Amino acid sequence: MSIEDQLRAILRDVLGLDAARADAIDTSTPLFGAMPELDSMAVAGLLTEIEDRLHILIEDDEVGGEMLETFGGLVAFVKAKRGE
Repeated sequence: MSIEDQLRAILRDVLGLDAARADAIDTSTPLFGAMPELDSMAVAGLLTEIEDRLHILIEDDEVGGEMLETFGGLVAFVKAKRGE
């Protein structure tokens, strides 16, 4: 499963998105501030799930607007953390 597919699954599970909505997410899809389900409280759960499922550690100072601005930004962040 690709990083993109894994992140879509995490978003679906954490935010309670239906499968069709999760499948429609692409690199240009805006996230924080655009998806009502992804509020500041949900960000903590999302980051925890990403850490657990993708076996990375996300430091507090790495979390920022650019990382969560779009799905593509989140994918790029995770790939960089994994050395891909």
